[in-house]
Amino acid sequence: MLEKFRVRLHNEQLTFNAAHFITYDGNTCEQLHGHNFRVSVDVEGPLDENHYVVDFIALRNDLKQITATLDHGVLLPTMHSAMRVRETEREVEVTFGDRRWVFPREDCRLLPVHNTTAELIARHIAVQLLHNLQQRLGRSPTLLRVAVEEETSQWGICELHRGPTDG
Repeated sequence: MLEKFRVRLHNEQLTFNAAHFITYDGNTCEQLHGHNFRVSVDVEGPLDENHYVVDFIALRNDLKQITATLDHGVLLPTMHSAMRVRETEREVEVTFGDRRWVFPREDCRLLPVHNTTAELIARHIAVQLLHNLQQRLGRSPTLLRVAVEEETSQWGICELHRGPTDG
């Protein structure tokens, strides 16, 4: 019999409020709008010497720290193929086609993603959380799943699986 162990973290503290807009169909761009995003995470892996996959408190603290960096800001994609994000010391200018936005620099969260979809926000969080877990555990979990709820019952999910050569 194969045993798998997984922990899930999902509570009301794992939230962030942010504005964003996404593009789709090549040339369509949504209006700027905001969400009260909620985040949950599953971590799967072997039990450690304490007989748990990962310490819940440390996992929660890591996730709260990551989501705090997104909170109360405008999420902007820096890797979008048609959207230009120009940053100065005081402001961020965004252009897409004939549309233009200018935001105070301190209100912007520049993300290394192609679009600020819930799926890619989940990936952004997962990559940072994976790095933290690798540092703490000295290895990668077997599975890391991060889910970001944008609206009630609308989730974007990213799963990172450990490959055969990952530690």
